[in-house]
Amino acid sequence: MSLTIEARQFLRSTHSGMLCTNSVKFPGYPFGSVAPFVLDHDGQPLLLISTIAEHTKNIMADCKVSLLVFAGAEDLQANARLTLLGVAEQTDKQDELLKARYLRYFPQAAQYFAMHDFLFYRLQIQHARYIAGFGSMGWIDGAEFRSPRTPLIAQEAGIIEHMNQDHQTNMKNYCQQFHGITPQQIEMTGIDSDGFDLRADAQILRFNFAQSIHDAGEARATLVEMAKACRT
Repeated sequence: MSLTIEARQFLRSTHSGMLCTNSVKFPGYPFGSVAPFVLDHDGQPLLLISTIAEHTKNIMADCKVSLLVFAGAEDLQANARLTLLGVAEQTDKQDELLKARYLRYFPQAAQYFAMHDFLFYRLQIQHARYIAGFGSMGWIDGAEFRSPRTPLIAQEAGIIEHMNQDHQTNMKNYCQQFHGITPQQIEMTGIDSDGFDLRADAQILRFNFAQSIHDAGEARATLVEMAKACRT
């Protein structure tokens, strides 16, 4: 697997990181803050942040930011991590597709959409530094993280509803086959061209597709193949 593909898959598997902005209060100093995020269908991080937050004030003055995402806390220097450099752009938080996608991952954030001081910002990735582990690292052009626009964007909600209503057993089998766990509660939270996410009890699990998909028909065929693999 190439470093670029591994970095894309790593980013798809994460939903929080450290956002670094250029401080307005103390010019010249970087300012770090925790930041939950969801990737949109273009593969770009989507953040819901308050206008009164320090990092938002910094973004409004200088939109160039970085976002550090990492896995595990037991040995940070040995585990994979990814630093994204990009431009933070304000995005319409009333976009129904983006709003629905964000709330499937962070349902507790529903109250923030009623508040005028919370806004969506999308991080347009320009460059990335991925460290897979000791001796495996490199810079990646931001364009490599961008996914093509496909019909899947509008079809996502329907696919998720169908899977959650009719394929509970298959989704539990996916968890057992690919992650070695058997959850009591299971639901699909998102599907994109590279794979899909399931909320298994208290955690979100990532499942990568062997090949990219573009629409509901290809999604169905791929999910059926994965279900067959679970029975062999």
